[in-house]
Amino acid sequence: MSQYMIDINLPASPTEEFFSLVPKQRAKINALMNEGAIASYTLSEDRTRLWVLVNAETESEVMDILYGFPMLKFMRFKIHSLMFHQMVSFRFPAISLN
Repeated sequence: MSQYMIDINLPASPTEEFFSLVPKQRAKINALMNEGAIASYTLSEDRTRLWVLVNAETESEVMDILYGFPMLKFMRFKIHSLMFHQMVSFRFPAISLN
């Protein structure tokens, strides 16, 4: 399985239609995360950029995932194939027997 970073530009002045699609977009992302297709979904503070880490076999599979986004018509994106993505995993604190 390969990983892809999707760099997405969002509109600087979103419309009412854009905002009306936010709940559907969030539900779609949550479903894809539960399936393991999306590993992370990050929105910039100014809300004009998204970064999505996708697990897929091919770039074509990534495109299929993106085409399922309810907000796709408001997005301009670029797909980057990754050699690796390293991050800190959730860890429980070390147990002290004292």
